[in-house]
Amino acid sequence: MPLALLALAVGAFGIGTTEFVMMGLLPEVANDLHISIPSAGHLVSAYALGVVIGAPLLAAVTARMPRRTVLIALMALFVAGNAASAFAPDNSWLLVARFVSGLPHGAFFGVGAVVATSMVAPERKARSVSLMFLGLTVANVAGVPVATLMGQHLGWRATFLGVSTIGLAAIASLALLIPHDRVPAPSAGLRGELAALKSLPVWLALGTTVAGFGALFAAYSYVTPMLTDAAGYADASVTLLLALFGVGATIGNLLGGRLADHAMRGTLFGGLLSLAAVLALFPLLMSTAWSAALAVTLLGMAAFVTGSPLNLMVMEKASSAPSLASSANQAAFNLANAGGAWIGGLALAAGFGVTSPALAGAALAVLGLAVAGAAYAVDRRRVAAPRAGRERVVAGHVPQQAETVQY
Repeated sequence: MPLALLALAVGAFGIGTTEFVMMGLLPEVANDLHISIPSAGHLVSAYALGVVIGAPLLAAVTARMPRRTVLIALMALFVAGNAASAFAPDNSWLLVARFVSGLPHGAFFGVGAVVATSMVAPERKARSVSLMFLGLTVANVAGVPVATLMGQHLGWRATFLGVSTIGLAAIASLALLIPHDRVPAPSAGLRGELAALKSLPVWLALGTTVAGFGALFAAYSYVTPMLTDAAGYADASVTLLLALFGVGATIGNLLGGRLADHAMRGTLFGGLLSLAAVLALFPLLMSTAWSAALAVTLLGMAAFVTGSPLNLMVMEKASSAPSLASSANQAAFNLANAGGAWIGGLALAAGFGVTSPALAGAALAVLGLAVAGAAYAVDRRRVAAPRAGRERVVAGHVPQQAETVQY
């Protein structure tokens, strides 16, 4: 695999770290800025809003630019947003800075996926995407815990300065490792990129992402009370258990990339089915400490097995505009985060029990299977229609008006 994928992984590591570290630093930020914890929680939402808005917008605006240049520019915006977060004088400025930090997130992964697949043979496309996303999963294992500890001991501002340093390292890596001649400028342009989003299969593919990863976040958003109230873990043990989720996600990401290169549809369907099964078993697995640790690991594996095939599915359905479609897929991931957490919260608020969000997630995974099946069914019908027309022509069943055509 090309060494240039390392540059994409470094950028993904920085993005993954800044996305999730705020959740662990909310008390420190709230105390320093003299705001409540719920108010500090809006900082997480500001970042997610930046991702949803920035992903399709920046991908569309940069449609005719060389992708290498786009990646470097996006990472420069990432550095600027995190540096501004470190020096924000109050909560209002920090909200704006977090929003800016989120803007390049989706476009970086979207354009990066196109760059990664352009540098490898067709039979290694999924593996190349999984290696880029390896930075994101490793961030959950190492980046977020280390950055959280840094914020707790050196102050939360030091954390964002550290993340900015990772961004600078990513810029240097992108400039050094991604060659100009291997990543040509896209030819579709803004109009062509936007036209690709009119396709029903593209929207069904994006819907699969929302449902599939919504299943993950319906459960993962409430995994801490599950571990403490149902499995009996102490609060201090939760951080280690969440690292197990990161380990599972890393394994699932690499496994999904390798399997998807051999059978993308089978990997996607198998991953969603596995995710539904793991979530359906959560109430049972959360009954003991050891099985709860296993459940968290399996949740990461089952969810991230689908990561590479979902990205490739969207790019495949929008072959004329893969950058915008892949970036829109990152926005779909964040919609899944918000929507899944909301649905899981509804189950919890309804009094169905502390593990009920997992069952809601299992239902969403089944919905994702249905939407993915619909996407492929629509594609089959579209391919079959012209083929049937050609067969009628060959058989002599040519419409009357076609008889005057000169060949």
